[in-house]
Amino acid sequence: MHVLVATTGVLTPGPVVEFVKRLLGGSGKCTVTTVIEVPRSFLEELRGDTWHPLEDGASASWTDEEDALIARYVDERGRRLTEPLVAALDASGVESTAVYREGEDPAVTISRLAKDIDAGVIVLGATRQIFDQSAWESVSARVMLESGRPVLVVPPQQKEAIDDKTEAVVD
Repeated sequence: MHVLVATTGVLTPGPVVEFVKRLLGGSGKCTVTTVIEVPRSFLEELRGDTWHPLEDGASASWTDEEDALIARYVDERGRRLTEPLVAALDASGVESTAVYREGEDPAVTISRLAKDIDAGVIVLGATRQIFDQSAWESVSARVMLESGRPVLVVPPQQKEAIDDKTEAVVD
């Protein structure tokens, strides 16, 4: 089995590691991903500047520079968002590969990656209540609809509050 874990950096590593270990059952692959939307306004600002100190006036390919900037931005941001989860998986003995994708629509990008790597299941974090009206606009719900694959949605970690008489779970 190949498990795809998609995160925006808010997934609590503990529960995800336990689910992934159970899903893999001792064998299989795990890919951790995040989708980075590159701020196009930044690139448009760079494109609009008339003074480029690194250009020699020749027909330098600005597209190559843009591609390099985008790749560096996606790599740096992707690494920062996935590192806690990758480290937790590795520490628990689950070997994982991190893949960072650039995209404007996270649900579509995650679904495409799941298809590309032939993921057997997608693990996502719930960043909002899953059963309210706006949930059907959430990335998790859209991946469930668009990917055609089983999706495991992990809720955010809840804080526990203990008073003298009872235990209560607080959002």
